[in-house]
Formats: sequence, structure tokens, C-alpha cells
Amino acid sequence: MSTPAPQYRFEWRGDFTNDSLNVLHAEAFGHAVLDYDWLAQVRGHSLGWVCAFDGDTLIGFVNVAWDGDDHAFILDTAVLKRHERQGIGTRLVALATGHARAAGCQWLHVDFDEEGLRRLYFDACGFRPTIAGLIDLTADLPNTTAS
Repeated sequence: MSTPAPQYRFEWRGDFTNDSLNVLHAEAFGHAVLDYDWLAQVRGHSLGWVCAFDGDTLIGFVNVAWDGDDHAFILDTAVLKRHERQGIGTRLVALATGHARAAGCQWLHVDFDEEGLRRLYFDACGFRPTIAGLIDLTADLPNTTAS
């Protein structure tokens, strides 16, 4: 007899603590736990965000930044490792997509650098590849500022 899949709770603009999101982000992106003020970031720059919870534990998160008009941007999609491959990331992005649409956005953008995320965004979430440009502003570039 198989065990039923756990029931997770998903909340648009869900309550979270900086500590819980810093731990989630560190695990999902493979870096040390930082002391970053996520609450100030999302409150100041985001259309919204979606949180996934297992009980009271934050297990997933996606941020929906926007330009205040037609464009929204999926950022920081993260799921705790032990909860991956259960559809949580797909559900986070689906809820974010629905709320961006309801807010009147025409376009929802995502970029990612991990080949493994192609299946999530392109296959499971319905994004399509586009031609886009990117500048790494932390890289050493020739001085392009006008004097």
C-alpha cells in the first residue's frame, strides 16, 4: 500500500521570515546561509510571491518582480531538496503566472542558468525559448560610461 503524497499549502503573498527564506535559498542555490532582508526586497519591488509550506515549514518560494505595467519576472524559484520532484516548483510558477495575469501583465519572463531547469520552465510551466540579451554587470568590462 502506497503512502499518499503530503498535502502542501501554497499562499500568494504568504507570510515568511527572512530566516526561513535565507535557509531555503541557501539550500536551493548551494551557498552559505545569508542574512538577507527578503521581506524588504519583495515588499519594495515585487508584484507578489508564492510560498509553499509543509505544515509551518517554508519548503518553496518564487518571487514575481515587475515593472508596474506589462512585464513580470519570475525570480528565485526555490524548493528544499527533500521536496524536489513533487510538482512544488511547477505549482509555485503556475500560481505566480495566474496572479501576474490577473494583475494585467502581458508578459512573464524567466531566465535561468541551469540546464536542468529547462524541463521545469519549458515543459512543465509553458515558457518558450526566446532570443534575449544579458550583460553580467559584475564582469570586467571596458569602461562604457560617457565622460
